[in-house]
Amino acid sequence: METMVDTLGATLSLADDAAGKSDGTVERPALVLALECSRPRALSARFDLGGISAVVLGRGSERRGERNAGELMIKVPDRWMSSRHARIEPSFGRWVLVDTESKNGTFVNGQPTKRAVLADGDVIELGHTILVFCEKLAVPPDAPAIVDLERTPAEHSGLATMSPEYARELNRLRQIAESTVPVLIEGESGTGKEVLARAVHAISRRGGQFIAVNCGALPANLVESELFGYRKGAFSGANEDRAGLVRSAEGGTLFLDEIGDLPPASQAALLRVLQEREVMPVGGTRPVAVDVRVIAATHRDLDGMISDGGFRRDLFARLAGFRVEVPPLCERKPDLGLLIGNLYDRHFPAEGAGLEIEAARLLFRYPWPLNVRELEQALTTAAVLAGKEPVLVSHLPDTVRTGRPPGAGRALTLSPADEQQRDALCAAMREQRGNISAVARAMGKDRKQIQRWIKRFAIDPAQFR
Repeated sequence: METMVDTLGATLSLADDAAGKSDGTVERPALVLALECSRPRALSARFDLGGISAVVLGRGSERRGERNAGELMIKVPDRWMSSRHARIEPSFGRWVLVDTESKNGTFVNGQPTKRAVLADGDVIELGHTILVFCEKLAVPPDAPAIVDLERTPAEHSGLATMSPEYARELNRLRQIAESTVPVLIEGESGTGKEVLARAVHAISRRGGQFIAVNCGALPANLVESELFGYRKGAFSGANEDRAGLVRSAEGGTLFLDEIGDLPPASQAALLRVLQEREVMPVGGTRPVAVDVRVIAATHRDLDGMISDGGFRRDLFARLAGFRVEVPPLCERKPDLGLLIGNLYDRHFPAEGAGLEIEAARLLFRYPWPLNVRELEQALTTAAVLAGKEPVLVSHLPDTVRTGRPPGAGRALTLSPADEQQRDALCAAMREQRGNISAVARAMGKDRKQIQRWIKRFAIDPAQFR
């Protein structure tokens, strides 16, 4: 028997007919053990299904995966699961889940089932364990057959993911983090851009502080004095010298959040700082040399702003040494259990219990339009209400319980051109079964543009899966 337990190095043969891609990766099916409700801190595990003839799932004394003659057996220490709870097999190009006479039943997307043809993103409940089926994941040929974060947790939680594609970007970011190359982090509000920036700072091992600046919160008339400091007497109320935020990050990292909100005049002043590596305090006569590593973040479309004249092209060139995009949470369903586990570590008492399966089901059903920030707020509140007991449905916000995000009932007023665009997008979403990357390829658009349309037209990709 070939055992695949606590191994990031074990790989499967690629002799099967997985589809190759131009970037050298292959598209392969996978099963993500997203969340054990009684042990959310155990984090997640991903099992590659390439070359697998059958998956057998059941209760065991510990979490483990074993492969024997093409059959993958996954054991989970879940007392609510049967010893041989369910089976997943390929059939005519699809994967079929069959309940093998379990005591507590099998659910797919919250519905009880004895047999179901699985689609990408389907949420499977076995006992008090939640799994997510991934029809096609782009993985390198030498990718590990099993990635189990219970046994090999990520060094920095902000750099952990169950998505091989996103993991490749994060691995490149790790390499960049050890240099002084500036980084631009893009993504919707609440996706965790600052968490990523702090991980980069930690990896860089720079001795100075991590100084976070919300460019959108700085009053327009005070941007330069706040960033670059000032000399005593430079203006009314300047009763002492002030170093400013840039110099406060000396030897460390300056995180410029919402850089797209920086006024044009301040963009020019920041550009000079980055070019000359020196700061001129307001009211000063001599520049002060600075050694800072700059990480910028924005939810705005900087490429579009440059085209429209709203953002300086030369400043963008100085900030975008390396660009990384954080996907919205609605595209990270396989990561949801991992994020929940990290938030349990942060907000729940050490002796606290997990969560009931009904509550977990709602967390996986909800679209999370406000991203990780909304998830964190929901669990922070639940932690207070639950105390040392398991999180119940009643501990979750109304939006999560009802499945209706804030503003969900508001009608959209669209022009005929917008309606045509929305119809085309929905048609592509149906054809590609809600896969954002596939929709972008089919429509010949950048993935970020598809995301903007989804947000603008209030479309839930999950309804097409």
